[in-house]
Amino acid sequence: MSESIATPDQLPRLMGGAVAATPRFRADSFSISARTTQRLAEVELLWRVFEAQGIESPGQSFDFIACWVAALGLAESDQLYVVGEIDGTPVALLPLLRRMRGGVRVLGWFPGAHVGCNAPLVDRARLADLDAAQRRSLWASMFKAITGADVLHLKAVPETRVEGVDIFAELGQSQLVDTLYRAEFSSWDEANATQRGKSRRKHDRQQGEKLEALGAVTFEELRGTPETLSVLDLMFRQRAARFAEMGVSDPFCLDRIRQFYDSTVAAASRVDVRLHALRLDGEIVALRYNIAHGDRLFCLISSMSTAPLLQPGSPGKQCLLRVMQTVFDAGYRAFDLGTGHTDEKRHWCNVQVPVRSHYAALTPVGAGAVELHRNWQRLRRKIKSNPSLLAAAKALRARLSRARAA
Repeated sequence: MSESIATPDQLPRLMGGAVAATPRFRADSFSISARTTQRLAEVELLWRVFEAQGIESPGQSFDFIACWVAALGLAESDQLYVVGEIDGTPVALLPLLRRMRGGVRVLGWFPGAHVGCNAPLVDRARLADLDAAQRRSLWASMFKAITGADVLHLKAVPETRVEGVDIFAELGQSQLVDTLYRAEFSSWDEANATQRGKSRRKHDRQQGEKLEALGAVTFEELRGTPETLSVLDLMFRQRAARFAEMGVSDPFCLDRIRQFYDSTVAAASRVDVRLHALRLDGEIVALRYNIAHGDRLFCLISSMSTAPLLQPGSPGKQCLLRVMQTVFDAGYRAFDLGTGHTDEKRHWCNVQVPVRSHYAALTPVGAGAVELHRNWQRLRRKIKSNPSLLAAAKALRARLSRARAA
């Protein structure tokens, strides 16, 4: 197809569904259909309408994905955009990239592990107004429209409730895989009172004093400054040093991956990147790469100096403390720190969201791949929940990484 999937005459209906009460659908009064295209430009209009309702991840940002496609030079033949419709009006969009995994053709999210969570773009009110069987029929119709793949693997979709309805519950087969951590507050005072007890405040103050004893500590937000690219370069060098310490591979070392991140802070970029930097005597000792969208801030990458002299002052934690002290009073109401449990998330996040992986087998080969992957996910979750197994797995991973390097 060559025309836009969402045409201007459809926008009043689409936007109306986003801001006004939507009439209840009756099973005997509407039809479900699906269309596909391999051209990102053809779904831009529709994507932006859905995105305006709010997003759960930078992977749902059109500008973020457009940068990803351009920087990595992704072929149109590997891209697929599936639109689900009710009575001819689009209500859901799946943006997918095809990859080969062990001889299996897998469709999944574009940025992969570079974004901790992702989700379909949808008209939330309309999906919530459907019953479970109707939502299941919508997704099944979209899956049926897919060709050229064996399996659909929608990794790490956060549970999304609209008026109490889990709108992605019927999205193929699903499996709980992780937890998403968020800080949601109306002000720094609320965050401080809720998350920091007397002991926590004392600990933060002691670490701050140790860092300040080494020099002048300052904090700033960088956005579109001439030094942004050099700051990014420092961040990736700090991350590389940390990965080397951990004995794991560096996901940012590929040239095209770096080109993507560089493109997000270029003058022409429409991705709203905010870099928060902690400096000691003018030198950056900790950084956070965040993306802003409406009243939400998403942290994708954090880094800090590995210099032994600085560790008692914990520059990474001091940087995050200053982020918390500023972002809520700047108008943000949610700060997304991603999946996986860490001390910083335990200290600051008052919201935990279940995260599921969703699967749909499209061929017999895909059915076997789904079962294998789900068993692997069960094993991973068991390992993560057992401290002894987790320590053994980390040690094995470090040995394997050193062997590959050798």
